[in-house]
Amino acid sequence: MKITSKILIAGLVAASLSCNDGYIDDITPVPQGDDETAPEVAINFPDPGPLTWVPEDVMAIDIDFEVMDDIEIQDIIVTMDGQEIGNYTDFRDYRKAAIKLPYENLTNGDHTLTVTANDLSGKTTTNTVEFEKPEDYIPQYDGEVFYMPFDGQYLELVSVSEATAVGEPGFAGESASGANAYAGATDSYLTFPAADLAEGEFSASLWYKVNANPDRAGILVIGPPDPDNPDAQNNRTAGFRLFREAAGSNQRIKLNVGNGSGENWFDGGATADINPGSGEWVHIAISISGTECAVYINGEPVSQGTFPGISWEGCDIMSIGSGAPRFSGWGHLSDNSFIDELRIFNKALSQTEVQGIMDDEQP
Repeated sequence: MKITSKILIAGLVAASLSCNDGYIDDITPVPQGDDETAPEVAINFPDPGPLTWVPEDVMAIDIDFEVMDDIEIQDIIVTMDGQEIGNYTDFRDYRKAAIKLPYENLTNGDHTLTVTANDLSGKTTTNTVEFEKPEDYIPQYDGEVFYMPFDGQYLELVSVSEATAVGEPGFAGESASGANAYAGATDSYLTFPAADLAEGEFSASLWYKVNANPDRAGILVIGPPDPDNPDAQNNRTAGFRLFREAAGSNQRIKLNVGNGSGENWFDGGATADINPGSGEWVHIAISISGTECAVYINGEPVSQGTFPGISWEGCDIMSIGSGAPRFSGWGHLSDNSFIDELRIFNKALSQTEVQGIMDDEQP
């Protein structure tokens, strides 16, 4: 028993020595000799250029940067517009520091962030990023004319105007991208004026987490009035109707477009099905040109084809999260699903553009 204990103690001592002989840990060697290089400074956030617009005049950000040195970091100093906002001298790993610095008072306008790192031998490295907190939202994509991020509010950022809430829609407490997505509710939806959105070409992009109850609903609709059926409107000669219907245990995404004298259907069948049981966010986009329509799910076309062009006759409102009031005759009413990052474009989007938007927005 005594011999076993001595062997165990000797083994632990040897292991301890081998783990620290020239190493900070078991994988990172400590270089020997003189300090040869200055520190490396990488600023991960903010990026150069404008930040994503927010309606508040003052916002909070998390500054994200890293510093590395071949021997040892002495200190790091962070300034915003020439004023010191951070000073670091104590590091868990004295050759590498990954730091997130909260900054609560970022105002509108141009800003300069500077991170300066010194090592023990007196070498210094400074990295600077010039960025902007925009006073107004700057569209992020070619042809973007409408953007609702649903970050806990129903504000459209291009026009800086509020959508009208019908009933009591709410927020999801989660999002596909951003802070807080739209959450539908029974007999509830949003409306927005459509006159400035009705162009010869039209596209829409959104994230969607489907709730299969009810088993059919409108998602995004711009349609004309139906004076012959005021309580169950279903005039499909103009505008478009993006909606869903039950397909077995799935929900099928469909698009109907009015061409002035009739209608065109874009139904991808089973390829346009979404599984409500997955609990996943799905990206949906529609693209309408003067000669062709396409429906995309997660960046892939599920239905597309030619048609004679859209008519916008009488189309003055857009419904978000319901077919009501202009597409209610077949029961496509309010949608209890979640919707996020709704963008509208005055051009037809290509598949490459749809995939680019999806890649930019997904977490």
